[in-house]
Amino acid sequence: MDGSSYYLPAVAMAAVLAVKSPSLRRSWRDPLLRSVCWLLALTGLVFFFAAPPTIAEVNDLVGVTNVSAPLVYCLLSAFSAACLVLIVNWRGGPPELTRRTSRRWITGYGVVIVALVVLFALGDTPVERLRDFDTYYADEPFVREMIVLYLGALAVAGVAMNVMCGRWALQVHGRLRAGLLIIVAGYVCNIAYLTAKFTAVVTRWNGGNLDHLSTDVAPVLASAGAQISAVGFCLPLACQRAGDTWSTWCTYRRLGPLWRELAPVSPYAGRTARMSWWSPAELQVTQRESDIHDGLLSLHPYFDTGLRARVHAEALATGSDPAQARAEADAAMVAAAVRARTADPEGTRTEPTEPTEAPRDLVRMSQALHHSPVVEATRNEAHR
Repeated sequence: MDGSSYYLPAVAMAAVLAVKSPSLRRSWRDPLLRSVCWLLALTGLVFFFAAPPTIAEVNDLVGVTNVSAPLVYCLLSAFSAACLVLIVNWRGGPPELTRRTSRRWITGYGVVIVALVVLFALGDTPVERLRDFDTYYADEPFVREMIVLYLGALAVAGVAMNVMCGRWALQVHGRLRAGLLIIVAGYVCNIAYLTAKFTAVVTRWNGGNLDHLSTDVAPVLASAGAQISAVGFCLPLACQRAGDTWSTWCTYRRLGPLWRELAPVSPYAGRTARMSWWSPAELQVTQRESDIHDGLLSLHPYFDTGLRARVHAEALATGSDPAQARAEADAAMVAAAVRARTADPEGTRTEPTEPTEAPRDLVRMSQALHHSPVVEATRNEAHR
């Protein structure tokens, strides 16, 4: 793998992290969001600092031969911890148990990172190796232990991830299960990466040479595993976000009939500045609901509770369930109130003729305005 094979995934992770950063600033206390951002950041850093050109540059800048090796190993260990913490927070459970489990993984891999630095400091690596550090120094005291430690830490994370994701996948369905199985596939590639690395190192211990497994095969497997796992992590979260956005836009659209019904008599009808179409869906729905409530408030003196009671009884008689019948009765009352308010341009009526409870289910009422035969029949009667 050349430098670009490392830098392209690093840039992709940086771009995704940049998109996530506004959400992170707004919801820093959300442990799941923090875990996602840490994972994205560490994935990008691993790819960036593992690239041979970066390795050479870091060695030159620091002035310590092969100092990039423990740096990359520490980042890989931190990445493993971030994956485990993300799964723990994603799966959820009692908050105290989730925090305790996360702290244990973080502490364990923190100890590993400190040990990696200490072992490198105790070892001797005078010859710079950009691509074959593991196999070249496989027999060097302390450095040998450092290599085994980082590979062992990655193996523990790989097995733990496969066990946790595999068990969780058996309990869920849909896109979450698909995402978990993709993560398992990614970590199968990581286990293949570790197998290639261990095989090359152990062969060196026994006097053989299978360095190509470490220098050529293992990086490809690591890159594939990281990118497959990233898809597995992102797929359910992205689908959930897309599903939430779609649901919000559906609510916005379903409120349309009621919003348009109220437009002739509502304060927002003459508003010159409307919200831009690219505004967030949640904000658009909030604005539309606010407009509707303002319109209903202006119609309150014109509500006819007798009409509502009659339409409610008719709706029940035609087979509507109680909630739907109430929505149809509210819709008919609102439609009649709009006509009454239009016929009174001066707005002379300032108090309701009798106590009236305001409509509550705006979406159902809006859809009743558009689809209910009972509401349409009431409209037609009023026009005669």
